[in-house]
Amino acid sequence: MEEPSKVSAPTAVNGHPVVQSHAEMHQRCLNPYRSKVTVVLGAQWGDEGKGKVVDMLATEADIVCRCQGGNNAGHTVVVNGVDFDFHLLPSGIINERCKSIIGNGVVIHLPGLFEELAKNEAKGLTNWESRLIISNRAHLVFDLHQQVDGLQEAEKGGKSLGTTKKGIGPCYSSKATRNGIRVSDLLGDFKVFGEKFESLVNMYKRLFPNFEVDIAAELAR
Repeated sequence: MEEPSKVSAPTAVNGHPVVQSHAEMHQRCLNPYRSKVTVVLGAQWGDEGKGKVVDMLATEADIVCRCQGGNNAGHTVVVNGVDFDFHLLPSGIINERCKSIIGNGVVIHLPGLFEELAKNEAKGLTNWESRLIISNRAHLVFDLHQQVDGLQEAEKGGKSLGTTKKGIGPCYSSKATRNGIRVSDLLGDFKVFGEKFESLVNMYKRLFPNFEVDIAAELAR
């Protein structure tokens, strides 16, 4: 029987050397002449250590951008013995030479964002005001989305997904059905914002008979 031929691993792809070690991979990611953009993507249901990787890469980055998700995420970064906890903020915000962007694919629960900023400020996060950029096209998560999240889970009974009930799924559903509300709506004509909010509430009332929201009180917040 003829012995199968041995196939050696390629030494280069598209003119670039194949990375042979973690150290070489790290250097390749940080080398601006080889890679202008580095993407950190989780391949399972979270807890892969993305936040720590982003914090490491941010030391050599000009911009760190979060592109999707909401405050159901959780990233812990330890700096000088201090634990910084991030849910909406990009993990690279600790690096003061780096701009942090919350992109239009992220869904933002504003009370949660303000609480997160306050907690991390108390731990030593500084000068974030000049470094944090939020897309005005990002959609807003309201408390009503969280309420709907719980109602949808209850309807599924024993087949529930086990969501965090942070309203992320319902908010993305609002985005997909084009009745969601963006940051730009909040910054624009507040009367129009109120009309859109009322329309969103009424849509959920039709879907869930027990759904109740005090529209006037919510808008007053």
